[in-house]
Amino acid sequence: MKQTMIKKTEDFVKEKLHGESSGHDWYHIYRVKNLSENIAEKEGADHFICVMAALLHDIADEKIAGSEEKGIQEVRQWLESISVEDHCITHILSIISTMSFKGGNQAEMSSIEGMVVQDADRLDAIGAIGIGRTFAYSGAKGQLMYDPEIPVREVMTKEQYRNEKSTAVNHFYEKLLKLKHGMNTSYAKKLADDRHAFLESFLEQFFGEWEGRK
Repeated sequence: MKQTMIKKTEDFVKEKLHGESSGHDWYHIYRVKNLSENIAEKEGADHFICVMAALLHDIADEKIAGSEEKGIQEVRQWLESISVEDHCITHILSIISTMSFKGGNQAEMSSIEGMVVQDADRLDAIGAIGIGRTFAYSGAKGQLMYDPEIPVREVMTKEQYRNEKSTAVNHFYEKLLKLKHGMNTSYAKKLADDRHAFLESFLEQFFGEWEGRK
């Protein structure tokens, strides 16, 4: 029964995110799902809760749904429509509503399943994939690749994070380079080390080329 629910949810999310070009497409969901399964196995978390939260986490994202409230309601309606148990729905919605970065202002996860899915989502924001997604998202938002005249924001509200002018390269300093230190589980921390190092290597090469030194 649970495997059927997962398959139906995969099909629902594929249809919903088809053609999404901001880095929050089906293949982002696919990677987060796979990472969640791997981390859940290592950490002893509930497989069903982790997979379902991973599959549905961006359906509730305000970048996709228009508002977090509207997105959460859509997820709830979906879970009810496929007869997911109430206690599982509560757990999944709790994870989804808490896991977003939100400019660094999010609450801490209260369950191991939440920690697993949040780690998986954060891992997909760093490393080679994270770099690609950052530039895709910035392009979709009409932001520049880099502008030395636009300062990196050290502290920001959720609204400033979402709406103020920034650049793709600034996003490395405002979010990506911070994610390694926010990993919850021991297995995700190991995976984050290599991906974080790749970010640092990329930035060194980027600025060398920007100044014509490389």
